[in-house]
Amino acid sequence: MVTAAQPRSASPSPAAGPSLPRFPAVRHLGPNWYACVMGTAIVGTAGAALPGHVPGLRAVCTAVWALSLVLLLVLLAARSLHWRHHRDQGRAHLLDPAAAPFYGCLSMALLAVGGGTLALGRDWIGTPAAVALDTVLFTAGTAIGLAAAVAVPYLMAVRHRIEPGQASPVWLLPLVAPMVSAAVGPLLVPHLPPGQPRETLLLACVAMFGVSLFATLVTLPVVFGRLLTGGPLPLALTPSLFLVLGPLGQSTTAAGKFADAAPGVVPAPYAGGFSVFAVLYGVPVMGFALMWLALAAAHVVRARRQGMGFSMTWWSFTFPVGTCVTGARALARETGLAVYDGLSVALYALLVAAWAVAAVRTAQGLLSGALLAGPRPAPGAPRPGTARTT
Repeated sequence: MVTAAQPRSASPSPAAGPSLPRFPAVRHLGPNWYACVMGTAIVGTAGAALPGHVPGLRAVCTAVWALSLVLLLVLLAARSLHWRHHRDQGRAHLLDPAAAPFYGCLSMALLAVGGGTLALGRDWIGTPAAVALDTVLFTAGTAIGLAAAVAVPYLMAVRHRIEPGQASPVWLLPLVAPMVSAAVGPLLVPHLPPGQPRETLLLACVAMFGVSLFATLVTLPVVFGRLLTGGPLPLALTPSLFLVLGPLGQSTTAAGKFADAAPGVVPAPYAGGFSVFAVLYGVPVMGFALMWLALAAAHVVRARRQGMGFSMTWWSFTFPVGTCVTGARALARETGLAVYDGLSVALYALLVAAWAVAAVRTAQGLLSGALLAGPRPAPGAPRPGTARTT
């Protein structure tokens, strides 16, 4: 007698034990990886803004922008796999006060690549395609950034258990995302119909400038106070001190972009006022940024001497410094002072060096598998991320 073969069961038998998770390589791929995209994109856009004309520089910057676009697409795909197959780990990141702020990096990655599309990508794909791509990335990045600016502080208040003395510059990440929108949004203004559409977008960018600025102003004193009273940050977190440069440089850049876009978009008295504001705001803020750069660099040198090794926090050396490059260039345009041109070139050299080191060390960590391996807490050590249960 011939019998039909029984189909294999899709699920393993109880004796076989639990099935292994699919795509284990992305299980520990956190939102902090979007910093690679941000840091790469800013190398291109900041280089395109430098004074003078260096043969071949724009082509190189455009290639770097293209690399950032590829990295963004790869990370979006990998993070989609992460959320689909390792949802428990994704929730753990949201409930971890050390990881949740990095969700602001997704917004800034989208915005940084989008801004580079109009600044550089149009050379390769044409202006209409660049406008369309930037519109999509700007819209998505802005929506995610505004959501993160509310959701992450909310989680920190009601779900996370944060001990005294745990204040960190990482807390600024979701708060600075709307400032990135404010800085790249004016690039789209000339591509809108004249009249209210242009004015609405420009003033919306000014409103997001305010959202990020005031949120930063109430958070930065907490971070600075913890640094002064609680001692140096842990070695692995020391590079995150450079994150403070992000809202400083990006807000100076945004003020300059407002001044560039305002003529013909808002009434004459206000258009001139944006130029005045760009100088009166940008000069003192850039001064504070340089002071903080020196302070953060001193802490990094100390940490390096004490054995600080490479980690993904080293990408903190890239995007924040890049915003100071574009901020210095904005002040150079508004004031006409050569000293700001020189400052932008010096900061850009620092940016390129930092990006090269971070990129090489990240590639080495990926090839060895060390950067995607799970954390290895010491025996008996408490879990790093805890959440409130009440």
